Amino acid sequence: MDAEGFGELLQQAEQLAAETEAVSELPHVERNLQEIQQAGERLRSRTLTRTSQDAADVKASILLGSRGLDIFHISQRLESLSAATTFEPLEPVKDTDIQGFLKNERDNALLSAIEESRRRTFLLAEEYHRESMLVQWEQVKQRVLHTLLGAGEDALDFSQDVEPSFVSEVTAPGRSALDSVEVAYGRQIYIFNEKIVNGHIQPNLGDLCASVAESLDDKNVSDMWLMVKQMTDVLLVPAKDTLKSRTSVEMQMAFVRQGLSFLENSYKNYTMVTVFGNLHQAQLGGVPGTYQLVRSFLNIKLPGPLPGMQDGEIEGHPVWAVIYYCLRCGDLNAAMQVVNRVQHQLGDFKTWFQEYMNSPDRRLSPTSENKLRLHYRRVLRNSADPYKRAVYCLIGKCDISDNHGEVADKTEDYLWLKLNQVCFDDDGSSSPQDRLTLPQLQKQLLEDYGESHFSASQQPFLYFQVLFLTAQFEAAVAFLFRVERLRSHAVHVALVLYELRLLLKSSGQSAQLLSQEPGDPPTVRRLNFIRLLMLYTRKFESTDPREALQYFYFLRNEKDSQGENMFMRCVSELVIESREFDMLLGRLEKDGSRKPGVIDKFAGDTRAIISKVALEAENKGLFEEAVKLYELAKNPDKVLELMNRLLSPVIAQVSAPQSNKERLKNTAVAIAERYRCQGIAGEKSVDSTFYLLLDLMTFFDEYHAGHVDRAYDVMERLKLLPLSQESVEERVAAFRNFSDEVRHNLSEVLLATMNILFTQYKRLKGAPAGTPGRPQRTIEDRDMQLRSQARALITFAGMIPYNMAGDTNARLVQMELLMN
Repeated sequence: MDAEGFGELLQQAEQLAAETEAVSELPHVERNLQEIQQAGERLRSRTLTRTSQDAADVKASILLGSRGLDIFHISQRLESLSAATTFEPLEPVKDTDIQGFLKNERDNALLSAIEESRRRTFLLAEEYHRESMLVQWEQVKQRVLHTLLGAGEDALDFSQDVEPSFVSEVTAPGRSALDSVEVAYGRQIYIFNEKIVNGHIQPNLGDLCASVAESLDDKNVSDMWLMVKQMTDVLLVPAKDTLKSRTSVEMQMAFVRQGLSFLENSYKNYTMVTVFGNLHQAQLGGVPGTYQLVRSFLNIKLPGPLPGMQDGEIEGHPVWAVIYYCLRCGDLNAAMQVVNRVQHQLGDFKTWFQEYMNSPDRRLSPTSENKLRLHYRRVLRNSADPYKRAVYCLIGKCDISDNHGEVADKTEDYLWLKLNQVCFDDDGSSSPQDRLTLPQLQKQLLEDYGESHFSASQQPFLYFQVLFLTAQFEAAVAFLFRVERLRSHAVHVALVLYELRLLLKSSGQSAQLLSQEPGDPPTVRRLNFIRLLMLYTRKFESTDPREALQYFYFLRNEKDSQGENMFMRCVSELVIESREFDMLLGRLEKDGSRKPGVIDKFAGDTRAIISKVALEAENKGLFEEAVKLYELAKNPDKVLELMNRLLSPVIAQVSAPQSNKERLKNTAVAIAERYRCQGIAGEKSVDSTFYLLLDLMTFFDEYHAGHVDRAYDVMERLKLLPLSQESVEERVAAFRNFSDEVRHNLSEVLLATMNILFTQYKRLKGAPAGTPGRPQRTIEDRDMQLRSQARALITFAGMIPYNMAGDTNARLVQMELLMN
């Protein structure tokens, strides 16, 4: 059956061949079986590819069609897109068609110019748009800032917002911790410092801060700054120390005069507001002046007759009431006008008052004063006319125990009376009940009465006024600072006093905010100005370091207990806390130059400050930050020393993207390149250690990457380990010169090198026994060399005077035995 089948098949093939040869139109192809098989495989693969592509198209159509997408139309649109990225000839031209070629080149050049012009136009438009947006955004920011500062009539009022504690402040990143009042004050401090830094005439800080009060629309704050400006408007007495100046009689008399002037002006304004608010009842008329103002005021305050009034009336009002209120408004001439009109009723008072009025320090002569006091004790002490008693006590500075509550019913009135009774000359003629000194009044108000008497928690501005008008500036500031919502006002009052050399500062930074020091007069208090400022800036120094720096600039002449400049110390702490190294201290450019920071404006020698900050960072363990800072300070020795300490623990680690080793390696390489380009070198031992650690890092990178031959070449060039028995002694002697940063890595270096030798040994043993290119003799020599190098490493490890990790020697010996 098989023979017949094959025979028949052979006969059909011969017949087919004969028919094919008979057809002359078709070409004759001769192929062997292998060629036919290859051609068939090619046809089959084409068919399968087309089939699989068709099947994929069908699957894609089913999937996307179920989602409502028309594959046919999408394919047509994609095919119509041109993928040409450059200008191509507009028309196909032949290679020999010069005219056509030139025409196409010309058209392409025109189109290129048009496209370039279009691109530039769009870039320019984008740039203009960006600049316009920045300008508009800056305007919006200014409007928002002005709103927060209460600059306009429609300003938002944030005074009721609860302010966070300045001790445990936690603020959202990137958000300022300053409120609107603090921002307003900060702006004035910036203006003040700018004038000083640029060498201009020093502006009046009190005026700058008072301008903030005008924008806040708060009468209490405005009155406070008006009082501060009035009380500090005194002629400074030349003195080496502030204490001597503050306790001098001339200065204290000036403070009392300024305090009385403020109280009198305030009361006169109060009477004017009262009168103009009740014009019908006041019946204001006549010649303008204090007398008519007081008369109209009394029409409101004393509308009817009062029992017990003495010496008659003037235009329907008690004489002594009119005299008292003229004096209360600070107008002695108006009071004299009243005295002249009723002098026949007042006895000797006109003579005494004329003397009082003409005295430069508002004080009667001892003779007249004794006569007045005698008359007061005999006739007036138990008088029913409170105004007459008050005027006599005021002119004669007598009976200081009488508070005159019927007349002086407000704290300001009481304070005005007591300041008028203050005496400065000690002639011994006055009895204790007729003599009130400024220290006595200060003690009475601060210690005897205190905060509870004046309801300071409910009326903080009133108590501040009581202390400030009696020249107790430090106690007033310390009290106001304790009221959280008024803390910023207190700090800036202290700054004004400090700039005017009127502030008594604590001698030690560790003192309490308000303290007494041995050797000072009993009523003198001192303010810890440094602590005050640092407590205030602590709230916002992490979010607003620029503003904090402005305040620290006030400490440029202060020193701490160790004699260190407080400005430098505060800047150091500020930089460490905020981590704004580049903004505050400047940045190192790629070419090695330093881009200035904010600190450059305040300090001539920035290197000293940067070095101080770097030392602080180093002491706190922030070595990477310290490296950058020491680079800014041009201190290569410290840069390399710290880099050695940073590199030593990581050089043997496996490198990984974004790892500590990778980051430190990049930093070290950048420093090495920069120093070599600029010819900078550190101290010799530190310098050599740094570059040796870099080379060891390269060695370990090659080793961990599996490039054992490259790693071996690196180690051979370093000459750190002996790779022959002859060099063991030399390497052991050289080991004594290596720094600890290198020695700490010796165990890893030895193990890695031994591993390299062992890997080479295994590779050598796995090679064919001998080939024409590598004879057996060469293989045996290399085998002996590797074992000799391993023995040299073992010998070296045993001879060096250094205790390595516990199992290092055991692992070295184990690998050396495996090679034998």
